[in-house]
Amino acid sequence: MGNTDSVHDVEMNSLSNADNDRPYIKRTPMRPMIAEYDPKKHGVKTELSDTVLVKYKCEKNDIPITVTNGSTLPLVERPNDEEAALYNPFEHRKLAHPTSDLDTLIHLLKGSLGTGILAMPMAFRNAGLLFGLFATFFIGAVCTYCVHILVKCAHNLCRRTQTPSLGFADVAEAAFLVGPEPVQKYARLAKATINSFLVIDLIGCCCVYIVFISTNVKGVVDYYTETDRDIRFYMAALLPFLIIFSLVRNLKYLAPFSMLANVLIATGMGITFYYIFSDLPSIKDVPNFSSWSQLPLFFGTAIFALEGIGVVMPLENNMKTPTHFIGCPGVLNTGMFFVVLLYSTVGFFGYWRYGEDTKASITLNPEQSDILAQSAKLMIAVAIFLTYGLQFYVPMEIIWKNVKQYFGSRKLLAEYVIRIVMVIFTVTVAIAIPNLGPFISLVGAVCLSTLGLMFPSVIELVTVWDQENGLGACYWKLWKNLAIISFGVLGFLTGTYVSIQEILDENK
Repeated sequence: MGNTDSVHDVEMNSLSNADNDRPYIKRTPMRPMIAEYDPKKHGVKTELSDTVLVKYKCEKNDIPITVTNGSTLPLVERPNDEEAALYNPFEHRKLAHPTSDLDTLIHLLKGSLGTGILAMPMAFRNAGLLFGLFATFFIGAVCTYCVHILVKCAHNLCRRTQTPSLGFADVAEAAFLVGPEPVQKYARLAKATINSFLVIDLIGCCCVYIVFISTNVKGVVDYYTETDRDIRFYMAALLPFLIIFSLVRNLKYLAPFSMLANVLIATGMGITFYYIFSDLPSIKDVPNFSSWSQLPLFFGTAIFALEGIGVVMPLENNMKTPTHFIGCPGVLNTGMFFVVLLYSTVGFFGYWRYGEDTKASITLNPEQSDILAQSAKLMIAVAIFLTYGLQFYVPMEIIWKNVKQYFGSRKLLAEYVIRIVMVIFTVTVAIAIPNLGPFISLVGAVCLSTLGLMFPSVIELVTVWDQENGLGACYWKLWKNLAIISFGVLGFLTGTYVSIQEILDENK
């Protein structure tokens, strides 16, 4: 909304200067509004009420905002329903290097597969073997459905605002702008809320990375040096290396590290699978259901592992054929099926192999004395360290985009300072909460239940509310979305409470 704000600021400054030059002229507090009857809403719409949305459309399409003398309304008509139906946003996307369906599928798998997969056996321990299997597929299906909701709303809103593409936060902003009149004023708040949760989620993941790296390195170093240093020592020792890594401002320089990380993770996971399948005990000894009190921890860990909604809109926006992203089978369904299947396999067999001895990361379970197991720990620890820069890049981009206008000519220095402060913050949080299992569950419960479940449902309700038959027969879309929101709120509250309780108990 930068162009809109700048136009508004110029106008306000000129009015202010005019008032200073002519103090005897009383400024009109509000300009007259041109009323027009809207037959769909059975009410009146005004020229002023459409201003924000029209400016939004101009900005998103890189159209210069031309202002008439004494007016803040751009000289662009707001599209009617017929025009919106004819507009194809996919034809207006300007992509230098669009991705194929296969490329997008690979990126989706990479974006969804992270440290969460190593925590799935612990999630199954908190749920039970059979219940964990059922619940993982259920949560995976709900998360996938919510991504469908978000992408469909994005396509709908692209047509209605005549915008080629929208990011996650932009979808929320556009939905509120075209939604019912009472919520239109909250459009910027909706965008800011989603950006805030994305930052909290990704910074939380960075903190989890630090705990994960330190836990694995500590296991190897303590064994070979016959010491037992506090894990916080290893976290503090990581700080200078993380700071150096975080100062890389160009994404293309991080790509080689990401490729190396993929190779190391694949090798480390292969070794871990070798240990899991080498000596499976009798399945009769493994409980099929744990206890109701542990289920919130399962929910937080599972949704942390499965939810990849943050990567969805950038991937869809860069596709050569965006219509192939959703649908049957579709890139999204195919990718999420393999993700859920892989996570379920690791969780099921990991818990079956180690039972109640299952640790927060499955890499910590194999025998300390085995060199192959120790090498797997180090490989995955190095891989996660190399991924930290990429994980840190996204929240830093969101933060910097919103604060850079405050630093004038010292933008470069300010950006480096903010990067260093944010890295120190992630290490400080990790030192404060060194217990990996509940920390993962806390991040999942707080951030991903909101981003992955609640926000897409709210966005769909706002998007279709004023459309003819938008809520469907018997208002089924309303009841469906309220059910998803309720499920998200339940997971948010119980997962957060139990995770914090576990963290506090560990620190006593």
